[in-house]
Amino acid sequence: MNNKCETCAGHDQLLERRTLLKAALGMVVGLQALDFVAAQEIDPKTAPPKEDDQFVFIFGEKKGEIITPEDLPLNAPQVLAYPMDPKTRIVKDGSRFNRILLIHLDPAELSEETRTHSADGILAYSAICTHQACDVAGWEDVKKIFICPCHESLYDPKDGAKVISGPAPRKLAALPLKVVDGVLMAAGGFLGSVGPKRSL
Repeated sequence: MNNKCETCAGHDQLLERRTLLKAALGMVVGLQALDFVAAQEIDPKTAPPKEDDQFVFIFGEKKGEIITPEDLPLNAPQVLAYPMDPKTRIVKDGSRFNRILLIHLDPAELSEETRTHSADGILAYSAICTHQACDVAGWEDVKKIFICPCHESLYDPKDGAKVISGPAPRKLAALPLKVVDGVLMAAGGFLGSVGPKRSL
């Protein structure tokens, strides 16, 4: 009788081990499947700008062409752009939140912090208003300020795109720039949140 109980206990332990091994194997396979799904969901066209990305025109005769420093005259209105990965040549136009404002201002007129993110006075900011995500498409030529046409939020590009007036709760996210061998590029990703704060 004792032998029978010992056999039963051994059998139960064997079943328990098999169950645990199957569960562990299931978890490993499940995690690998999740990794595969996550990898499939990363679309390079929606990836945010990163260091060394170049910029292309969104609209007009030069749509899709690379923007050079010469395309940004001093004190002219902002140019709307999308980032482009120079290695793959993929334009990151799969998300409106990748729209960027490029502008060239006199470096002497920029705040000290703003100057550190510029490339010889060329600046880049998110084009998405922090109020309700409209494109910041307006420009006031005399004061050199961005205007969101939806609710008239005003941003000062000379001082980190801080809000001057209007309902926007915070400044536009800056994108640091650099010029390497005459090529305008991002020097990193966005500094700050893009667009309105989204609830989790």
